[in-house]
Amino acid sequence: MNFEHTEERRMLADSLNRFIAEQYSFEKRDRIAQSAHGFSPEIWQQFAELGVIGALFRETDGGFGGAGFDIAVVFEALGRGLVVEPILGSAVLAGEAIAAAGNEAQKAVLADIIGGTTIAAFAHDEPDSHYELARVLTRAERSVNGWVLNGAKAVVLQGEQADLFVVSARTAGATDDEAGISLFLVSAKTPGLVVCGCPSIDGGRVAELSLSGVSLGADALLGVEGRGHTTLERAIGRGVLALCAESLGAMEAAKAATLDYLRTRKQFGVFIGSFQALQHRMADLLLEIEQARSTVINAAAALDADRLTRERALSAAKVSIGRIGALVAEESIQMHGGIGMTWELPLAHYAKRLIMIDHQLGDEDHHLQRFIALGQQMAI
Repeated sequence: MNFEHTEERRMLADSLNRFIAEQYSFEKRDRIAQSAHGFSPEIWQQFAELGVIGALFRETDGGFGGAGFDIAVVFEALGRGLVVEPILGSAVLAGEAIAAAGNEAQKAVLADIIGGTTIAAFAHDEPDSHYELARVLTRAERSVNGWVLNGAKAVVLQGEQADLFVVSARTAGATDDEAGISLFLVSAKTPGLVVCGCPSIDGGRVAELSLSGVSLGADALLGVEGRGHTTLERAIGRGVLALCAESLGAMEAAKAATLDYLRTRKQFGVFIGSFQALQHRMADLLLEIEQARSTVINAAAALDADRLTRERALSAAKVSIGRIGALVAEESIQMHGGIGMTWELPLAHYAKRLIMIDHQLGDEDHHLQRFIALGQQMAI
């Protein structure tokens, strides 16, 4: 199988990497991440104009990419720059749910998402769900005019600035049943919806949603009633790939910073990169990062495969990324010494992001258990 990127993907990667290097310095990123918005609307528009958002959507949905390697190319570049703009939540998670399950009227919003004029947010996680995809306590009940939603959602990426939410709610079945989960499009201006935001530990902002008597029309239902689990799995699968690629980009940035430090920092009158112990540790780290790259390539290649093949490859990648990301964070900081922990040094922020990626959309332990369970299903 040929894993070389097409010319279009190489051009996209070059343009995006150059834009981030020239327009998204660490100092600027730090100011953006700590701002009231948690991201820059101007940078968001520039990403749209560069075609970054459109590259994450298929041609049938108004984009010009949407394949696994398109996602990997974009998010590896975003990871190198520690980008905090809402590309994951709006374009990948919410965008894929709408593209996969929406009718023609609902899919009309995709053009605005791709154009950067609408921010969508993916509201599925709940306060006690602990990564379990089918655990949905939020309820949706039929009303005379459509639906009424009651419940709560947690850790919604850039929820405060979202114009539109994709919300999961249970319309039938027990709390943990895969069947009976439905998806709804909810405008941020809907009465009964309360959004409470806070800064996230690794930059940007997240929000908690409270839905109390939220009345929706019948046209708010996204896809078929009670069959939202499949759509959730596909959207979150693409999100897992995006996070793995983002982590790979952050690892590469941490590696480059550590190599530079080893080549310039002197101790006892010599560069510390000449110390054999540090050379061995760095060599091991480089091998681990190449292993991480292989898992991302494998997951990207499997994104359009059958369900079991796809989901196993994604979980395998998330397991490797979780372990290797933590290793890169720890080793890079240790080889920098005490300065590696200082807030002013970009490395500390890369390390924090690498650790937090492991906890998004399922951590290492969760995906290891899932990988084993999926393997048992294949054996049947």
